[in-house]
Amino acid sequence: MHRIFQKEPGVFGRAFRALDLPFPEPTAVSIMPTDLTETTPLERRVDTLLRFDTENEGSFLLAVEAQGRRDRAKPASWAYYTSYLHAKYQLPTVLLVTCQDKSTAVWAAAPYSVGPAHWPMLTLRPLVLGPHNVPVITDVRAAAQDIPLATLSAITHSKDANADAILKALAAALKTIDRENAEIFSELTEQGLANSPALKTWRELVTVELSFFRSETSQRLRAEGHTEGRAEERAESVLRTLKHRGIEVPEAVRKRIVDCADLETLAAWVDLSYTVKSAEELFADYDD
Repeated sequence: MHRIFQKEPGVFGRAFRALDLPFPEPTAVSIMPTDLTETTPLERRVDTLLRFDTENEGSFLLAVEAQGRRDRAKPASWAYYTSYLHAKYQLPTVLLVTCQDKSTAVWAAAPYSVGPAHWPMLTLRPLVLGPHNVPVITDVRAAAQDIPLATLSAITHSKDANADAILKALAAALKTIDRENAEIFSELTEQGLANSPALKTWRELVTVELSFFRSETSQRLRAEGHTEGRAEERAESVLRTLKHRGIEVPEAVRKRIVDCADLETLAAWVDLSYTVKSAEELFADYDD
């Protein structure tokens, strides 16, 4: 569900204007790194992280988490994400949780306090988007006017009785935009509907009404995801080997390793990690 905000970050502002929540209109939105890993080998990742810049009220971060069910351990992670991001970027941080059923949404919105009951040190109050507050869009014209919001509507209401009507309106609306964006939002919808009964309905609609652009985009996105996964595995292998050898990894070196997407370069670093005497030596052949 969170990937909609990567494709169209502005849907955040439009959704919450409808709820009359006091967020200023952004003048710029930047996709931020989602890696919240500490220098110690403990990895934590938020689903999507965005930076919003406004004209008169400064900047803030928006961390987006998709939550499919209640998880007692999650609020502690959310508190960590929020505190870590505030400390790292020195910017106000907002946590947005997207849900597909009302009970999970109500649970996610409840305030969570860290510390003893008589003296809470930190209170976490996530913003929540779910079937309880995201508009139901079943009109084709309304869906065509705001495809990202219509996509979010389809995903968050996937378990509702009117899910089929929302999906039909979205499928019809996708025919009104250019092929590239239609492909992307079709795939985002399928990913967001994963493990829900509405997924079968969406696939049937795509087969009948949107088959002209279906195959190429699915193959491309799956290939991108496969490559990204292999890159992460190799980067983790490099860092793990250096750790086991007792070699300190400065934050700048760690970031360069984690951010690298070239599989051949990462494979070379994996080999070198067994012999180098310092983490910086990994880059000796690349910085000449």
